[in-house]
Amino acid sequence: MNFSRLIDMHTHSDHSFDGNHSCMLLCEGAVDKKLSVIAITDHCEIDSKNTDFRAFCINQYFEVCKAKKFFEGQLLVLKGLELGQAIYNKELAEQILDKYDYDFVLGSIHNLENMEDFYFLDYSNYDVDDLLEKYFNAIYQLCLWDKFDSLAHLTYPLRYIKGNAKIDIDLTRFSDIIEQILKTIIRNGKALEINTSGLFLDLNETLPPKNIVQLFKDLGGEYLTIGSDSHFYNKLGSGIEQGFRLAKDCGFKYTTIYQHREPVQLPIE
Repeated sequence: MNFSRLIDMHTHSDHSFDGNHSCMLLCEGAVDKKLSVIAITDHCEIDSKNTDFRAFCINQYFEVCKAKKFFEGQLLVLKGLELGQAIYNKELAEQILDKYDYDFVLGSIHNLENMEDFYFLDYSNYDVDDLLEKYFNAIYQLCLWDKFDSLAHLTYPLRYIKGNAKIDIDLTRFSDIIEQILKTIIRNGKALEINTSGLFLDLNETLPPKNIVQLFKDLGGEYLTIGSDSHFYNKLGSGIEQGFRLAKDCGFKYTTIYQHREPVQLPIE
């Protein structure tokens, strides 16, 4: 099935520490791939000790605004942010959100407090179940904080634990906390992200996988965003059609974009 409208709600420009291309080049790539909507959601890692947050926010926000104006009529460009580890410094996170008129904010956790990103950990030195228990509890606290629009890559650590380190994980051990996370998102009127990046890694599944997306729907979840998590202009839109199919298979008829932090539902067709 081909979809008439393709939307990528999770992308990174060179304003992200691991990004590679300018906002303008990202938008050119989006137009070339016939995307209709792109959210540029650069990393803002609240617990980073190396980030000048004022300079980052000013530069990123205004470059996205410039691209938004330039591509008007060709591409809807949304002013986004991926706000990482906000619960480790809520005051700073809220200052950033209050200062800029973002369209869309992803909430994420990439590392436990005072630890490296899950990407860098040597899992032979850790009790993986303990790490995951602490991670899901941090996600739950993030959802209680409730200042984001969509919860990014709920099963993020599996990229590296299951995908890279080849450690088999039984997520049913965490069923209760995952259900509490989803119920909190639903109660607060927030979205769950289908992050398609795992389809192109050794993990070979979306983040979160289909069974969790189905649980979100069964519990009454309404808002769903779908993003590639691309860090390269030529990877924009990767897996979005698969994400749309997964959403439809789980019973969703709409995908969600955000404008001025308000959800707008668009038919998946």
